[in-house]
Amino acid sequence: MRSYSQNGKVEPESASHFRTDTIGRLLENLTVHVSHAFYRAGYYGWNAPQEKPSFNRLYYLTEGEGAVTLDGVRYEPRAGQLFIMPAGAVQTRFTPPENPYSRYFCHFDAKIGGWPLFRAGSFFHLADAADPQAIEALFREMIEQSEHPGPFAALRVKACLLQLLAHCLEQSGEDGFMDRFIQESERGKLAAVLEYIDARLDEPLEVDNLAEVVHLHPNYFIPYFKKQMGTTPMNYVQHKRIELARRLLISSDMGISLIADRVGMDPAHFSRTFKKTTGVSPSAYRNSTR
Repeated sequence: MRSYSQNGKVEPESASHFRTDTIGRLLENLTVHVSHAFYRAGYYGWNAPQEKPSFNRLYYLTEGEGAVTLDGVRYEPRAGQLFIMPAGAVQTRFTPPENPYSRYFCHFDAKIGGWPLFRAGSFFHLADAADPQAIEALFREMIEQSEHPGPFAALRVKACLLQLLAHCLEQSGEDGFMDRFIQESERGKLAAVLEYIDARLDEPLEVDNLAEVVHLHPNYFIPYFKKQMGTTPMNYVQHKRIELARRLLISSDMGISLIADRVGMDPAHFSRTFKKTTGVSPSAYRNSTR
């Protein structure tokens, strides 16, 4: 995210700010689905020979001891820890009958566009639960909503999973997880397009320009972008322009015409677009925030 002086001059954007913004834009398009959620105490159901499931598992251990092996690497999670077993990884699970694991767990899918968020060979996400009671409450809610679904159960289950995933990823100490996700070839291409857009919101932007960044024909680029971001390239550009305009209206005293120029629109078109998007005029929006 850029910062702006009172006269509208763009101040330098740090690499860390762009990294955070890019990660945020990608995670806005994260979709998740929970197929099962359970609590099991005791030996039954844990031990398994090598398997390669097509879904991810998220576990929270409440007691016991044991081990998991992912792609030949052995780990020994303990009570009070969360961990993720990614789809596609060769997995073995072990717990002794005299002190077996008790565990909450769910099976889930998580994708950004067409890309799995977790995959075989990636970092093993193992995290201490900062608030064990809150973690257990989220799993219990997920299980309750799955077993006795109401009209909004799917939303509640997804909300629980997203909170659990956020906690696990934050506490696992793997700061480079999303960096590596972005840097893989296809995702790196998309990040380059997002950076290009972010740096040129005050300039004319056309599909041809954006397609050229990733060396695709516009006819291929449009479905490529929509698949990953959930919207067309030009709708995304307009969204980012209105988002920037909102920030400037709140955080600066720049005139409406200058803000229109900063987001690459003439004043009349900017006012119409802003009102169509937000339901209020730019000046009314600014007044409502002060």
